[in-house]
Amino acid sequence: MTTPGLAPRTNTLAILSLVAAFVASGVGVVLGFVALGQIRRSGEAGRGLAVAAIIAGLLVTAFFVVAFVMPYVLAANPQ
Repeated sequence: MTTPGLAPRTNTLAILSLVAAFVASGVGVVLGFVALGQIRRSGEAGRGLAVAAIIAGLLVTAFFVVAFVMPYVLAANPQ
């Protein structure tokens, strides 16, 4: 519930999800989705943080998949 004249509180899980997206990307993505659900129910601020955490977590995951899989793909297909 928001109080008139005061900015809504930022969801703590949204903040944690953004931090976790760079430390443990999978955890950050999951926490981001959980934070979005909490924000929808409670009306707290932090939707942008949660969305940013989901996007960042997916990008970090994609980067690591490419970084670790590509050397094996290239080695298995010599030219």
